[in-house]
Amino acid sequence: METNKTWFITGASRGFGFEITKAALAKGDQVIATVRKGKEQLAAQFGSSNLLVIEMDVTDEAGVNAAVKEALAHVGKIDVLVNNAGFGLLSAVEEGSDSEIRQMYETNVFGLLNVLRAVLPHFRAQRSGHVINISSVGGLTGSAGWGLYNSTKFAVEGLTEALAKELAPLGIHATAVEPGYFRTNFLDGSSLNTAKQVIDDYAETSGKMRVYAGEVSYKQPGDPAKLAKALVKLADAEQPPVHLPLGNDTLKAYRTKTAAFELDIQDWLDVVTSTDHDDVHQSTTTN
Repeated sequence: METNKTWFITGASRGFGFEITKAALAKGDQVIATVRKGKEQLAAQFGSSNLLVIEMDVTDEAGVNAAVKEALAHVGKIDVLVNNAGFGLLSAVEEGSDSEIRQMYETNVFGLLNVLRAVLPHFRAQRSGHVINISSVGGLTGSAGWGLYNSTKFAVEGLTEALAKELAPLGIHATAVEPGYFRTNFLDGSSLNTAKQVIDDYAETSGKMRVYAGEVSYKQPGDPAKLAKALVKLADAEQPPVHLPLGNDTLKAYRTKTAAFELDIQDWLDVVTSTDHDDVHQSTTTN
């Protein structure tokens, strides 16, 4: 059956990836869904001829290249790439160990880059495509207890902004999607690690966040099914945005940050504007 688009979605076994796969299939699109394990179970859950499930670990570059090659051999094209695979680390910045931090970066940043490098040559060859990188409200503003996770999502934000500029002349789009707190299993340990080290001095900051994360799990305001529908709409847009914050909590957090940022600029405006070379101002005055 002919479909409108073909999606390549990482981390499709649960959470956002599962819901996006479900929404794309409901629209009639073709989906290549990747999972680290359990491809038969996921395929059986949907039972769709429009779904190809491939086992793939985003941290394995050779495996990623093989998976993309298999997908293209099976369906012939990819129109939408959703980089969704990732996990969190709940920890004060100082509490996280080198191995805990590196493990998260391997998936959230370097794994995402592995997939990009595998798919972008195909997008460039066909002069079309849409990269959708799943970021987070934590990619827009930092929060106590989330600093290390924030840093991975800030990386995703920066590379997506640059990518959008690099790809635009080629007819390819790039969007960072920033969900807030959505009612998935993210906070129950399925996609969230907690630093083994606990430092008492952070009890009132990251410590309180540990407690809060447990209390809010499965009570988050965001609806994952509605997020998936939003992404289907995003994929169909002729001129998609570079950023798509999703959830009223994300919008509030971003506006709070930018308002505080503006106040800092105004309070320090004399310093902010005092660091250029004198000849820059002389040249401006002369002109």
